[in-house]
Amino acid sequence: MDFQNMMRREQEEKLERYRVLNRNVQKGRILFTGSSLMEQFPINELLMTNGMSQVIYNRGIGGFTTGDMLQHMEEMVFGTEPSKIFINIGTNDIGSPDYKLEALLEKYEKIISLTKERLPEAQIYMMAYYPVNETDKVFDDEWGKTAFATRTNENIAIANEAVEKLAAKMGCHFINVNQGLTDERGKLKKEFTVEGIHMYANGYQAVLNNMKNYL
Repeated sequence: MDFQNMMRREQEEKLERYRVLNRNVQKGRILFTGSSLMEQFPINELLMTNGMSQVIYNRGIGGFTTGDMLQHMEEMVFGTEPSKIFINIGTNDIGSPDYKLEALLEKYEKIISLTKERLPEAQIYMMAYYPVNETDKVFDDEWGKTAFATRTNENIAIANEAVEKLAAKMGCHFINVNQGLTDERGKLKKEFTVEGIHMYANGYQAVLNNMKNYL
């Protein structure tokens, strides 16, 4: 089985797990959703470590783009019937070889529109994309050679500005949770990142520190 087929199979398995989990969730709680940068957020362990009592469901799926999320809104958003929704989706769009900001924004706007239609009382928080570090910890393989072709801090900054404007247009909250994540060069700190994109728990602790007032 090649890598793409293996990833799709893993994604389908996660979706099925979410369908089952959603049958028994507590409605009106907090939802984290998006791609791997959200899926890998160890939020419940960090809540315990920080002595916080919020109930947060994580429905992120690694490898997902805005287009993928649009196809699975029931599992990733609607099924938990949350009161607050924190979204981090779009970094895989930015990392795609055919990346176009306009296409990302079009799909993201559709995600927000569908969410507001189904869950009109929910507060929606659109999170800033995290910075990357393309120099310190890149794996020397095919992925490492292509992962940062378009997934640059320059493109991420442009996308964050555009998503902030989209949030204002759609009546949502935009939250920049990146304080403390960057080094003196403006790159994701080496000690926070697995391979330049994904983060260890210490990086997510910094993000949580920036999110506490919104939870």
